[in-house]
Amino acid sequence: MYQTLITILLLTCSAILFIRLACYRKQMKHLLHQLNIASKEESNILFTSAVSIGRTEEIISLWNQILSQYRHTKERLLRENRSYRESITSISHDIRTPLTSAKGYMQMLRLEQLPEQKRTEYMLTVEQRLDALSEMLDQLFLYTRIEAGELPFVMETINVSNLFAETLSMFYQDFLDKGCEPDVQAAQKPVRITADRQALIRIIENLMKNALVHGTGDYKMALYPEHSDAVILVANRTDSIEATDLEFIFDRFYTTDISRSRKTTGLGLAVVKELTKRMGGTVSASLTEHMFSIEVRLPLHLP
Repeated sequence: MYQTLITILLLTCSAILFIRLACYRKQMKHLLHQLNIASKEESNILFTSAVSIGRTEEIISLWNQILSQYRHTKERLLRENRSYRESITSISHDIRTPLTSAKGYMQMLRLEQLPEQKRTEYMLTVEQRLDALSEMLDQLFLYTRIEAGELPFVMETINVSNLFAETLSMFYQDFLDKGCEPDVQAAQKPVRITADRQALIRIIENLMKNALVHGTGDYKMALYPEHSDAVILVANRTDSIEATDLEFIFDRFYTTDISRSRKTTGLGLAVVKELTKRMGGTVSASLTEHMFSIEVRLPLHLP
């Protein structure tokens, strides 16, 4: 009697083990087939389970997580590589353009029969082209140092009201030359923050330059405290910026000028973003009925 029960028990265990072994083999065969497909072709398909057996589904789930992370990393690297190639192409074009132009005017300056008025005009143009090139290289060098974490910051308490007015005064005539006096609104009381002075000057300068290059009028500049932040606001009317640009407006080398004829590398606002972030602030852009605004927020100095 006992012998019969033991025999039945052994047969039952053997049958269960045989079934489980068959399930494992089926699962392994299924996974090997999927691995072969995945190794031979690009696909976003995740691994699936043929049968529910043991902890294989848990393994497959973890495997899919790792695979998804790998694919996301690969896509990011491809995007960054593409962006890098596009950036190199863009900066090469931006540098070559003023150089080619300056070279052309220099060749014309060699002409002996060139009138003195034209000679003076061409020399001024060459100087402007070289100044534009110097500005481009300066922005590129600065951004490279910021991105590499090699730019030293000397943090101090600064009255932004004075610095804002001083920096704006440097560009005031440029706005008047465009036929539009900017509307400036600044807090009467001192607005103090803890920041690096040179970085803060660069932020304001780049905001002004961006407004001059891309703006068409209705220039508005403001500085005021709001809650725990000092807010620097620069706004202008524009005909070159669309709502779809806002997502990329602070990306390096991004420019809304498709022909890249405005002598800009697209690094100005990227520098603004990186410097602001390094000093614990935030920057944002908005567009309302062709009025483009950039708002920089830096923490107020609390005594």
